[in-house]
Amino acid sequence: MATPILTQARLKELLHYDPDTGIFINRAVRQGMRKGAGSIAGAKNSLGYVVIQVEKHKHFAHRLAWLYVYGSWPVNQIDHINRVRDDNRIANLRDVTASENMHNAANGGKNTSGVRNVVWHKRSKRWQAQIMVDNKYKYLGMFDDIEQARKVAEEAAKIFHPARVN
Repeated sequence: MATPILTQARLKELLHYDPDTGIFINRAVRQGMRKGAGSIAGAKNSLGYVVIQVEKHKHFAHRLAWLYVYGSWPVNQIDHINRVRDDNRIANLRDVTASENMHNAANGGKNTSGVRNVVWHKRSKRWQAQIMVDNKYKYLGMFDDIEQARKVAEEAAKIFHPARVN
């Protein structure tokens, strides 16, 4: 027998969600529940996301927030606009493709410049601006000044990734 899909109506019976704070509150004491009515639901996982168990199934709070407010599950991934994984205010969440979500990710561990899409080119001893487009790097130029490289990279991002948040 298949597990019934959690609906907005059922979610609202079990939890209250405050869209201004992003916090879920337990509405009633349920069988097997450790926390009582009125307590904050969920806990952070090892990656910093809030996870809430609803009817024996674990769900990310950001996905539950989307269901609670909009009445349907997100089509794609939920992006935390400000990159804070436990900030589940509805204004901070958006339904995006995996590609769009990656464009709002923090700089990778290999980025030593601290500037998105700008790397130090050892051989030329200059700053190289580049941007990922369709899973390939697009060369934007070499610059003596990191600020100049940053400006070029930011302009390219506006063109190639307009939905990205800086």
